[in-house]
Formats: sequence, C-alpha cells, structure tokens
Amino acid sequence: MILIGKGTVITRDPQNPLIQDGGVLLDGNVVRQAGDYERLRKENPQADVVDAKGRVIMPALVNVHEHIYSAMARGLSIEGYDPKGFLDILDGMWWTIDRHLTLEQTRHSAMATYIDCIKNGVTTVFDHHASYGAIEGSLFEIAKVAEKLGVRTCLCYEVSDRDGREKARAAVKENADFIRYAQAQKDDMVKGMMGMHAQFTMSDETCALCREHMPEGVGAHIHVAEGIEDLHHCLKNYGKRIVNRLMDHDLLGPKTITAHCIYVNEQEMELLKETDTMVAHNPESNMGNACGCPPTMEIMKKGILTGLGTDGYTHDLFESYKVANVLHKHSLCDANAAWSEAPAMLFEGNPRMANRYFDAPLGVLKEGAAADVIVADYDPLTPMTADNVNGHLLFGVNGAMVQTTVCNGKVLMKDRELLVADEAKEMADCRQAAAQLAKSING
Repeated sequence: MILIGKGTVITRDPQNPLIQDGGVLLDGNVVRQAGDYERLRKENPQADVVDAKGRVIMPALVNVHEHIYSAMARGLSIEGYDPKGFLDILDGMWWTIDRHLTLEQTRHSAMATYIDCIKNGVTTVFDHHASYGAIEGSLFEIAKVAEKLGVRTCLCYEVSDRDGREKARAAVKENADFIRYAQAQKDDMVKGMMGMHAQFTMSDETCALCREHMPEGVGAHIHVAEGIEDLHHCLKNYGKRIVNRLMDHDLLGPKTITAHCIYVNEQEMELLKETDTMVAHNPESNMGNACGCPPTMEIMKKGILTGLGTDGYTHDLFESYKVANVLHKHSLCDANAAWSEAPAMLFEGNPRMANRYFDAPLGVLKEGAAADVIVADYDPLTPMTADNVNGHLLFGVNGAMVQTTVCNGKVLMKDRELLVADEAKEMADCRQAAAQLAKSING
C-alpha cells in the first residue's frame, strides 16, 4: 500500500471534497480511502509514505484528444511552408510530417509525449494517430511505450483517403487489429477506437468500411467541423451538414468522440445530444490554426458530454484550462462565461468520457476509484476551500508544478524525477529521431 499524505487533498468527491492535512491511501491499483493523514498513517503503519510536503494532492488528469505524431513538430521548419489557411496547415505541416514518420520515429514520438504527460500530471491519454509513411503496427508501437511508462491510453489511427484507397484500407485494418488486441487485454490500461480523420477526406465507401470494422462497445474518434472548409465540402458534395452525414453512416453514439465541433449548428447539437455523442474541445489549437471559436458554452448547455483536449498543441492541461476560460470570455464578450464550464470540462467531462472506455472510476479520490494521483507544488496565498479550488487551480497551477505522478497505483514520477525510464537517454534518442525526420522532410 502507498499513503500519499501531508497535503491538501482535492478529492472531486462531492461527499468529501476537500481535506486539509489529508492523505490518500492506495491499495494496489485502487484508492482505499481519502481522509485525515494522521489517522490513515496510524491505521496503516505498513504503508509506504509519499510525503506531499504540504502541497496539493488531487486526481491525475485525463486528455481526451491528443496527437502523439506531432511531437517532433516543435521548432521544425519545412522548406516552402507558407500556409494561407487551415487546409494549407494540414497538408503543408501535419500531413507532411505523418507521411515521413517511420515506426521507430512514431515510437520516439510516443515516448516524448507520454513522458511530457507524466510530468504534467496526465495519466490517461486518448490519442488520434497518423503516420502514413508507416501504418501497419504503428498503434502497437505506441502501446508498447505506454505500457513501459505505465500510463493509461486509448488509441486509434486516423483513417483518410488523402493518400489513396489502399492506405485508407490499411488504416482501417490497423484500427481493427488494435481494437481486437486491446479487447483481449486483461488489465484496464489500453483501449482502442476507430479513428477517422475528418469527413472531407473520407468517401462514403471508406466511412462504411470504418463502420463495418467497428465492433460493439467501440466508437469513432473523428475531427468534426474543425475548419469552415470541412462544412463547405460536406454541403457541396453530400448536400448535408457534417454531423448529419456521420449520423447517416451510424457513426454517432455514446462511445464516439467528435473533436472540435466549431462549425456545428443547433440541429447538429440536437443530434449529438440525442445520440449521446461526446465532444472534445481544443481551445489552443483552434486559436493557433485560426479556425474559430466553437459554440462550446451552447454545446454544454444542451447537456452534451464535453471534455478538454490539447490536440498535440501542448501536454499541459492546466494551460488548456486557462485558455478555455479566456477564449470564451473573449469570444462572447462576456466576463462571466466559462467560469463553471471550463472546470466542468477538465475535472468532470474528461473523466466521464474516459470512463466510457476504462472501468475504474477516474478523476476522483474515493474508495474504489483508480489509483491515479498527482501532487502539485502549490501553496495558496488565500485560504483554499471546497468552494474556490477551481479558482486556485485556474490562476495558481500549471503542469510544471506537478511534483509526483501516480498511475494505476505505480509511482511514475517522484519529486520531478521520472522513475519508469531513463529520461535523459530517452529524450536524447528522441532528439536524434527528430533530426532524422527533419532531414527526410527537407532533404
């Protein structure tokens, strides 16, 4: 057993929301109890103690939309790249990268991303992968890294016709093979989905093929209306809006994640609500790509399960939490917007979305929940209470302040030291792989 204590515990349990001088007792891969530290220590003298040193103890975070394949894009300069819009960004940067990725470079991208996630307190990652230079086995390479580092992950490959029908079919097969593999696993650490890029790069035939190979209990993970071009394409070529086209292909439902949803209208929101389809909001990416601000406040008002993703733009969800808060205030010219919605996405929506795939309750510290815990080096200037914890986290905490990360009852990082891999060596190997990728792209 492990006792993480001597800190302020934010449990996210409405029955016991905040514990001063508290602790969390972990028994194997589940939480046994959250409560007064001294009492827990006295009752469980055999437990190994992780001293929080007065810091904040809280549930580890979930990222519901990540892109591991983009890890080597930081600082990458592609010759001739001068985007004039969203489609130029996709083809000139992201599709260029994924067409050149080798399996080895995909593995290194996963290593760099998952390490960064651990260091930012993220232990559950829904990734949307593409590597059209090396499709077969790519999800399995990523899964090996997740297993080595001890993080929980749900993977898919983004099916697309952009590089031809043969590669689209290979992408569907990679998803189907990995879903079968994940379903055969006895633990609760790896899951699979049917990844789809976006409707504007997928024919009806390819959409039907994805649905055919999507077994019961699994949904799609697809970009929806991220750019206005996606909507225009759907209207011009199919005479319908995007969510309606997905509905016609039977791709919506409680296990499906629709990422972005910037250009969706009232009727499409009603379809998402009626089918209980999930939405992943990615504020920084939307702003960085100049795609626009989604109607997230309206989407949430309708009761559609909505979570917060990073889209590979960052791995620090505290950062995305801050940006979501200011984006909607700015877009709506309403200083009261997003105060409740932004934390609801990160601390409630993300765990609920993840628990449609993973069994153990995530995002909460109470008996029977997953033993996923982080310790953040934050000393509140004003008193922290159950009523103001979100404000403290919004304005006072970032991912770099995470000191200790525990996933599934295993300490992955302690006092900023990664315990599950040689970080210096792994990152040196990643840098070498990134240099090789840049050379293969630019010649």
